[in-house]
Amino acid sequence: MPAAFPKLSNPIVQAPMAGGPSTPELAAAVANAGGLGFVAAGYRTADQLRDDIEAARELTDRPVGVNLFLVAESKADTDALTAYAGRIAAEAARYGAPLGAARFDDDALEVKLELVRALRVPIVSFTFGCPSPAVVRALQSDGIAVWVTVTEPDEGVLAAGVGADALVCQGIEAGGHRGTFEDIDGRGELGLLSLLRLTRGVSDLPLIASGGIADAAGVAAVLAAGAVAAQIGTALLLCPEAGTSAPHRGALTRPGTTALTRAFSGRRARGIVNDFMRAHEPHAPSAYPQVHHLTSPLRTAARAAGDPEAINLWAGQAFALAQERPAADLVRGWSAGI
Repeated sequence: MPAAFPKLSNPIVQAPMAGGPSTPELAAAVANAGGLGFVAAGYRTADQLRDDIEAARELTDRPVGVNLFLVAESKADTDALTAYAGRIAAEAARYGAPLGAARFDDDALEVKLELVRALRVPIVSFTFGCPSPAVVRALQSDGIAVWVTVTEPDEGVLAAGVGADALVCQGIEAGGHRGTFEDIDGRGELGLLSLLRLTRGVSDLPLIASGGIADAAGVAAVLAAGAVAAQIGTALLLCPEAGTSAPHRGALTRPGTTALTRAFSGRRARGIVNDFMRAHEPHAPSAYPQVHHLTSPLRTAARAAGDPEAINLWAGQAFALAQERPAADLVRGWSAGI
């Protein structure tokens, strides 16, 4: 059986932030500082993912994990999608961008599963769902530990039941997409400390804490609450190794608030409130990844224009604590004195 949790000098796990911020350089920097780096497979082709894994391995000989999306197809409301496209068409035109096709895909899950098995990635984590027992057994048979992102104790029970090696407990404070198995309002909205304590009551698996952790005190708090490590994402967004866009970096350094929204992707995600979110959140349907594909060209054009008001500014509630420092310095500082 694979080790559920690797031996780390510092109990810090880099959150896999798909869509640009996560890079091989960031994963390697965290790993070389004694933490655990992650490569984000989301929105990458299998060839790009292979390149990212190999690039990280060129930069570190320490373990680096891979995060996979587990997207189940659900029946999207086509009328709601059409109506939403009509509402945001003027925004796209303003940036000279077309709207994308509101289509479903599973992010090439099967191909990526084959790839991580072939490359013997030490840890594979799943987001948005619970893998089947067969998938878990197949990965474990290749010496790969399986982590599952959970947002409620019941999800933790399901993940333990299929044989998961560890649980990533994602509190409501976390930036980016909610990792809930079902994208339903009111589900998966527990604060991190409550989630840790409640999940510990139903499972003895190692718990990795995620959400609103951005300094040494936060790391100490989740370790005291029963976690074996803190998974940190937003607080790494300003690092030079991160692939965070210029307008996103700028927004992280200014005062602001965060909220959950489906406006950009069709799935609840936490980001800094901007004009697009204010205007379109009330009308955004629950349809992932259809809305993601619909808005992707618009967001790409706005990002290229340096406009933070029409892009997803994913960030956790503690984003104001993010610092523009090398990832290794942050990892060591967060772990000092623990």
